[in-house]
Amino acid sequence: MSMLDGTSSSRLTNPLDAAALFHGFSDPSRVSILRHLALGEHRVVDLTAHLGLAQSTVSAHLRCLSDCGLVSGRAQGRATVYSLQHAQVLEDLWEVAERLLERTGHAPAFCPSSGKAAAADAS
Repeated sequence: MSMLDGTSSSRLTNPLDAAALFHGFSDPSRVSILRHLALGEHRVVDLTAHLGLAQSTVSAHLRCLSDCGLVSGRAQGRATVYSLQHAQVLEDLWEVAERLLERTGHAPAFCPSSGKAAAADAS
């Protein structure tokens, strides 16, 4: 049983750890980077070209994602190639997120502090 079907789960050991992990998913650019890395390894220059983000922005987001344990980098010549750490678990998470969004009627998008309106106000 899971929280999505109305039951409670007590497996979450530390809410602070969970909040720190979910911080990695709290920015649309980081989510885009994770989704893009699901296609395979990429260098920062590849991600900037594919996502239309500045190099410094991509690097900062990759640092956050790496600190969260979601991506890793390895040296390849003078560049670093990034990949997902837990690709299958992240794919499972995207599926659960989609189900949760469907069940909430995509209500998080309308949240005044973190939804689309907040994102528009920040730009």
